Amino acid sequence: MTLVHIVLFKFRPEVTEEHRRKFVTELKKLKNLSCVKGGRLLVGGPSVTDPIERSKGFQISLVSFHDNLEALSEYQASPEHHHVTSTYMFPYKEDLMRFDFEVDDEDEYMCDFPLLR
Repeated sequence: MTLVHIVLFKFRPEVTEEHRRKFVTELKKLKNLSCVKGGRLLVGGPSVTDPIERSKGFQISLVSFHDNLEALSEYQASPEHHHVTSTYMFPYKEDLMRFDFEVDDEDEYMCDFPLLR
């Protein structure tokens, strides 16, 4: 089974671009946690949605893959995750949206793509 974790981040207007870049850099380091399936963690932004209003002001997105709900819980409880969120996100956020789902068995093959490092 694979569990997909999606988070959208929106910072307050006074948060600098430099701070957002540092946040992205730190988020990307979380792919090295053993509870992230095969290192599959993507961080992106800004949105290229057209029209941009459909992005609802969210500036950064994270998508990560985990073996199961327990692995996602381990990820969120990790000291590394806590450091990134408590240092670079929670004190500066305007909004956050999270959506987690289990991949259907019939679609599981799409989560087994080879990693190129």
